Amino acid sequence: MKRSAYFLIAAAVLLMSLSSVLFLRGREHSVKAAPVSSSISNAGLIAAPGRVEAVSEEVRVSSELSGRLKSVSVEEGDRVQKGQVLAQIENDDYAARVAAAEAALAERQAELERTINGARSQERRASQASLKAAEAILENARREAERRRTLADHQMVSRDEAERYERAYQVARAEYERAQQEFSLVDADARVEDRRKAEAAVASARAQLAEARAYLEKTYVRSPLDGVILRKFRHAGESVSTQFDSPIVTLADDSLLRVRLDVDETDVAKLRVGQAAFVTAEAYGPVKFSGHVMRVGRILGRKNVRTEEPSEHVDTKILETLVQLDPGQVLPLGLRVDSFVFVGEGAEPKPQSPLHVW
Repeated sequence: MKRSAYFLIAAAVLLMSLSSVLFLRGREHSVKAAPVSSSISNAGLIAAPGRVEAVSEEVRVSSELSGRLKSVSVEEGDRVQKGQVLAQIENDDYAARVAAAEAALAERQAELERTINGARSQERRASQASLKAAEAILENARREAERRRTLADHQMVSRDEAERYERAYQVARAEYERAQQEFSLVDADARVEDRRKAEAAVASARAQLAEARAYLEKTYVRSPLDGVILRKFRHAGESVSTQFDSPIVTLADDSLLRVRLDVDETDVAKLRVGQAAFVTAEAYGPVKFSGHVMRVGRILGRKNVRTEEPSEHVDTKILETLVQLDPGQVLPLGLRVDSFVFVGEGAEPKPQSPLHVW
């Protein structure tokens, strides 16, 4: 009786072991029978996984200056235009430099005008009056000196008195010559070297003002293109630096969409620029988004798009290919799609109405 029981137990254990082995083999067979290929080709068609991207790809916008953000005026999803202010760095010190440079330029320009125009009219008239006064004094001293000389010759005055008037005449003549030189200096045009020096000072001041304004302008972070804000990394009050990567936002021009395909190396010989193509996405069901091949890579590399399937071969070599979607078709950037390229003669994608996603 006991032997029969042992026999039945052993048979049951053997049967369970055999069932487990058959189950595991069947599961392994089912996994191997349905691998996800990165690029499947059949007659007239190449299929490959891809990912949607903007025509400009993603642009990381950062500041050219280090400092603290005064404001960030955009949010994720906002539409922006080229040149629009996205953020502002605190710039009171840069504004003060501009004001100082403007004042310095005004001062140099005034000096140049004074050099070109010479003395004021009042200074000219005063100098001319001084010259006429010195001329009158000189004429009077000359007459007195001649009169005393004549009287001394007739011994009517002493020789010492005649010599004293002669010395007064010489002093008056020297004063007249000094007044004459002063009037010539005031009335003369500016010398070439003085004018060039003043002009150089103005040019230097103007360059310093331009530099100060350029630095002030750099405190305004502007959009380099028309597009949409994808990510916002910084907020008002946070600091940015040029010493390390500190983007404020990322944006992209999504006016046209492209799909970057991972085409298997076995299919690269069939690809040509201009071939018709379309993409589908699981989220949009059977809707096809049409386009054409705009660029075919020239070097094989590793996969960019992963299917996350356990049986996927990650060591497969692929050729990057870009498909540009027709205008008016909108898909989320970064969406994984299934892409199909028509390589057979007469094969064309069926036209589909554009699907807009907001």
